[in-house]
Amino acid sequence: MNVLVAGGAGYIGSHTVKSLKAAGHSPVIYDNVGRGHKEVIDILKVPAVIGELDDRAVLGKALQDNKIDVVINFAAYAYVGESVHQPLMYYHNNVGNVIVMLETMLEAGVKKLVFSSTCATYGDPDVIPITENESKKPVSPYGRSKWMTEQVLQDLADADKSFKFAALRYFNASGCAMDGAIGEDHDPETHLIPVILQTLLGIRDKITVFGTDYPTADGTNVRDYIHVEDLADAHIKAMSALDTHQVIQCNLGTGRGFSVKEIIATVERVTGKTVPVEYGPRRAGDAIALYADPRKAKELLGWEAQHKEPEAIIRSAWNWIQKHPRGYATT
Repeated sequence: MNVLVAGGAGYIGSHTVKSLKAAGHSPVIYDNVGRGHKEVIDILKVPAVIGELDDRAVLGKALQDNKIDVVINFAAYAYVGESVHQPLMYYHNNVGNVIVMLETMLEAGVKKLVFSSTCATYGDPDVIPITENESKKPVSPYGRSKWMTEQVLQDLADADKSFKFAALRYFNASGCAMDGAIGEDHDPETHLIPVILQTLLGIRDKITVFGTDYPTADGTNVRDYIHVEDLADAHIKAMSALDTHQVIQCNLGTGRGFSVKEIIATVERVTGKTVPVEYGPRRAGDAIALYADPRKAKELLGWEAQHKEPEAIIRSAWNWIQKHPRGYATT
């Protein structure tokens, strides 16, 4: 299939482009490279269009010139804290720009979309593991922007039966390409695993663990860590599943949760190094435990995570970050 990957120069987007190419599809990166990386385009050696999601002329031309069959949209702002302080920026980009993208897609005759959603749509869940039937109570503008967009997509699908979409709600994306070709490079970096690894390289003095008094086995938060290549595989399977389903909404996770202390201990085992840690009070808004019930993804997509233990995830991240301690700029 000819696939336009919006946000394809970013973290999950670039890994999906790599997997699409390996699977025999023809991906085209569409990115403004504001938070993505031009270096990724050179590494992946796929066609790329530099443009904004709400630029109807540029996007429309990209869709038509490349005879696009399906769009995968990763083009979103995704910092929870930033969304709290700049909500309008998040609603404009994560909701408003997607509406323009949808209008442009329909004008170009493109009726399939795989949408990057998030477990943040659930907020603080009442039941763990989280199923798709859990109430949607997002607690940040970021989570609300993703849930709003899912509702826009559902309304469009109800109005136009030829329009199909998959909304994939993923948990903690982590790790890097297993072959070391591309990796994770955010500025600022907020994800737990690369933050821990940066302390081992001296980029940070220490890792702060926020809260040790949670009602978990060791007192620290529990999260579901899903390898980025598993996420990429799910997007490819979702494209095919849209041949037989009009609407797909499902969680992407391993179905298992690991605490912050467990992740730190695993990093120490994998690297043979001691992580400098300080312990602080709980951070406002942090949920106790979040992990997925992934059965629906297996049912609808024929997908399940292949990397269910954190060792492989951490090893892949450690392999990449040692060669790129300050991201792609050190390539």
